[in-house]
Amino acid sequence: MKNESIEQVRQDKTAEAEWDSFLGRRSPEAENVRRIEEGPLPDWCNLGVTLRVILVVNLIFAAITGLQSISLVDALQSMMTVAVTLEPVLIASLFAGCALRRLLLRAPAALQIVLTLLIPALLTFAIQNVLIELLQISRSRILLNALMAGVLCAVVLYWLYLRMLAYSPALSEARLQALQSRIRPHFLFNSLNAVLGLIRSDPRHAETAIEDLADLFRVLMRDSRERVPLREEVALCKQYLSIESLRLGDRLQVEWHVDDSATHALVPTLLLQPLIENAVHHGIEPVAEKGKIRIEIKRSGAYVDILIANPVCNPEIVQSRLHTGNQIGLDNVRQRLALVHDLEARIETVVADGLFVVKMQLPIQTK
Repeated sequence: MKNESIEQVRQDKTAEAEWDSFLGRRSPEAENVRRIEEGPLPDWCNLGVTLRVILVVNLIFAAITGLQSISLVDALQSMMTVAVTLEPVLIASLFAGCALRRLLLRAPAALQIVLTLLIPALLTFAIQNVLIELLQISRSRILLNALMAGVLCAVVLYWLYLRMLAYSPALSEARLQALQSRIRPHFLFNSLNAVLGLIRSDPRHAETAIEDLADLFRVLMRDSRERVPLREEVALCKQYLSIESLRLGDRLQVEWHVDDSATHALVPTLLLQPLIENAVHHGIEPVAEKGKIRIEIKRSGAYVDILIANPVCNPEIVQSRLHTGNQIGLDNVRQRLALVHDLEARIETVVADGLFVVKMQLPIQTK
């Protein structure tokens, strides 16, 4: 009896875990592991973080200098004097934070923060000691400036931490779930209808389609915040297009150009599928003749370029939808890229020569 109750509890926990996975939720234990792995520090290698830090720090010093000056000329002279130390320390600190990020992540959270605060303080102390005659300041003033650099770094870290709490968890989870909830219903019904039409006429083909459908929904039930190699997204989209070809037949033609050197890059899960689904829904379904979807993936230095092109039967309507923002899947993908990669990723759309083209560029990240 006791063993049966234990087994029932295990089954209940397993079912609860599967349901949480389906909804995109994490257990408290998994969430703690994620936070430990990510660490308390921002990604200093991220272009958006770097630009925000440079802007905020310079604005703070400009405000302080302006308040302490009695005239505009005096303020400009003070700002130039401050810039001699500020800009080298700021840029060197960001480079050091980026270079040492993986090494710092191995240390405890408190030590990560302390070491990060020491970087600008030590750089300020070293640079001002070298330029002590030019700056005409005392040793005690140099120590005070080094301490102020550490304090300012703490303020910036706290601001970035509050920004992460305010934006990343709530917005990313809501938007990712919205994107997934958009995919599931009509994709399920369309795919099942396509498979049902084959059960009697071509049972073997129908069996293959059901296997592809099972693989697709296994991915849909995965945690929406997980990032996967681009090759998995490509394989998923090929399965999706295989199922859609059952419904559309020869009308759906697909042309793939994939650079294998780019497929190891990590991307948000279900990044390509909604865009390809839009290409099928808006480019192939409305017309009776054949249509071709072209998908290109290639590496460009430290970035991966993705292009998805499909025919359009009425370019004017498509163009008006772009201006009015009536592109739910496209908007969600754009928002997800902004949340994951900030300013380092971009996505744009073009309507030309009877084609609707989506172009994406995102940094290659492998870990």
